[in-house]
Amino acid sequence: MSSPGSTPAVEVQDDVLDALTRGRPVVALETAVVSHGLPHPLALKAAEEVEAEVRAAGALPAAVAILDGRIVAGASKEALERLTRPGVWKVAERDLPVAVAHGATGGLTVSATVAVADRLGIPVVATGGVGGVHLGGSHTWDVSSDLQALAHYPIAVVCSGAKAVCDPQLTLEYLDTAGVTLVGYRTDRFPYFYARDSGFRVPHRVDSPEQVAAVLLAKRTLGQRTGLLVANPPPEDVALPLEEVQRAVRAAVARASAQAVRGADLTPYLLSALADLTAGRSLEVNVALLRSNAQLAGQVAVAFGRAWSQQTG
Repeated sequence: MSSPGSTPAVEVQDDVLDALTRGRPVVALETAVVSHGLPHPLALKAAEEVEAEVRAAGALPAAVAILDGRIVAGASKEALERLTRPGVWKVAERDLPVAVAHGATGGLTVSATVAVADRLGIPVVATGGVGGVHLGGSHTWDVSSDLQALAHYPIAVVCSGAKAVCDPQLTLEYLDTAGVTLVGYRTDRFPYFYARDSGFRVPHRVDSPEQVAAVLLAKRTLGQRTGLLVANPPPEDVALPLEEVQRAVRAAVARASAQAVRGADLTPYLLSALADLTAGRSLEVNVALLRSNAQLAGQVAVAFGRAWSQQTG
């Protein structure tokens, strides 16, 4: 793993660099949710609330974006505002070198955020939902690069399962095959992003941030290079019924098919369609789960830092 200091391609903000140097807890935040996941101005409001949750848990938030060809860890409020402008990129891990070479500005997906977090020594990432095997993926081979990143980087990613536009069963099978450690946070069920239960079980359950941190520490002690996916259901008071989510997803997929929406444009299109089909309730759940996941990620980062210090110190 490289030094956390800035390089020609990576700019680490002073507060993030200081925290990493001193061994203080940091949580990396993906920013594709700002550039492509939520509508403006809700996206910026949600980003501010997510950072507040991480800070309240005792950790430092580090939003990771690419600005004018430089990867920035600890993007400012002004920098995040640039991600809401037309023409910004949605940057997965594979796109990072192209975005740097072209001087692009864009939001980073989970795969890119995990790759940058591993490079900088940030052990915990917070997001809404990870990409998974898309519906119909057994025929189309439409599998998110998020899953590949989880198979290659020993980072804990706190999420509410895979995005609702994915097939939960196939996503679970992929995670199992790839050797990604999956735990449910205070649940035995795999969440379905907007719904608390996809209908499928998780292989393991944890009930505290300290237990999550212990699993992450054990993975690193064992030398495992795969990720730890922490499935945190959306808050019960706003979560949608599974049947309602499934109906809305089917309708959104039909719309996308009729308009021949594919590739990187598909997920943003489907999320927008779901907001329309649920009369905006999916957006409410999305913001709530982002905040919940950020809070848990901050708590895990603090607990992991404490456990790491005890083991190495």
